[in-house]
Amino acid sequence: MATLMWSSAGLFMRSLDLDLATIQVWRALFGALSLFLIILGEHGRRAPQAIASIGRIGFLVAVPLSAVSMLAFVVALKLTTVANVMIVYATVPFLAAGVAFVWVRERPERRVVIASCIALAGVVVMAGGAAKGEDIAGSFASFVMTATFAVLVVMARRYRGMPMAPINAVGGLLCAAMAWPFAGVQGLPNLHDLVILAAFGSITTGLAYLLFLTGSRRMPSSEAGLIALLDVILGPTWVWLAFGERPSLLALVGGALVLGALVWYLARGLFAAPVGGRQAAQDGGL
Repeated sequence: MATLMWSSAGLFMRSLDLDLATIQVWRALFGALSLFLIILGEHGRRAPQAIASIGRIGFLVAVPLSAVSMLAFVVALKLTTVANVMIVYATVPFLAAGVAFVWVRERPERRVVIASCIALAGVVVMAGGAAKGEDIAGSFASFVMTATFAVLVVMARRYRGMPMAPINAVGGLLCAAMAWPFAGVQGLPNLHDLVILAAFGSITTGLAYLLFLTGSRRMPSSEAGLIALLDVILGPTWVWLAFGERPSLLALVGGALVLGALVWYLARGLFAAPVGGRQAAQDGGL
């Protein structure tokens, strides 16, 4: 269910005829609100303490990274096809492995290096098929989104007590504040657009996060990763069916390379993890 909700982002984006900054502001606000409600439901009266537990490094580093990732995601969806965005985003595990190597000297396995090279080749093939300057800019925004998210993944492992829900909630507020000065060109969105923006923010940010977190606690990370991988396929499929947005041939070839590398990388953990070792597999995964 979380993967289905994440894959709907392109549908929401293509349903809105608003300027980019206005979409950023309202999507981030509704996303932050949904996350704050989740925090309140989980912690009750201790919700303020949960937010304060973000800590100094969280407020100075993780929150701005989360805001930039949210900004770049919407920019990417606006400028290029959903397929291009999802292909670049699918390289998160490999970028995270690179960040972990540089930051905490965590040596990647040979399997990760091989899969990373194949995935990189896929992204290069996809980017080489960019027909317009907007596609190139959108692909770059996708890379910024993916890179910042990869750093957050490594931070979550490096600082085990760092609470990701409060970080993303505060990051959503920061994202809205960053876009606010550039919004309002078209005035306040009408009721129809506000409903779409509310669903865009709360479903793809809050509810999807809650469902994925709940599900991933009960299965190995490799299984969760393979299920989440469906987002890369479903996202472009929905906008193709609803809006006729077709990925280019090179995007399909590049996407096949990236997906093949990911499946090959994750499959070993899926089949190697014994039934009794599910929690260990979960704790050790990205």
